[in-house]
Amino acid sequence: MVKIRLTRLGAKKAPFYRVVVADSRYPRDGRFIEEIGTYDPLANPSKFSVDKDKVKQWMASGAQPTDTVKALLKKHGVIE
Repeated sequence: MVKIRLTRLGAKKAPFYRVVVADSRYPRDGRFIEEIGTYDPLANPSKFSVDKDKVKQWMASGAQPTDTVKALLKKHGVIE
C-alpha cells in the first residue's frame, strides 16, 4: 500500500520532517517515491508546507495518509 507519511531529518532533539509518498513496506527514513512537502515542528508557529495538487493527486490514486499527516492536512485546510 502507498502511504503519505513523514520522514525524519535534523539533529538529535531538533526534528525536521519531509512529507513523502512511500510504499508502506519501506523503512521510515528509507526509500520513497516522491517528496511533496516539509514540516518544521520547532518553528513558532510550526511551519507546514505541502504541494496541495500532488496530495490530492496521490490520494485520488489510492495513497493513504498516516494519522499524523492526516491531522496536519486537516489543520492546514488541504483536506476536509
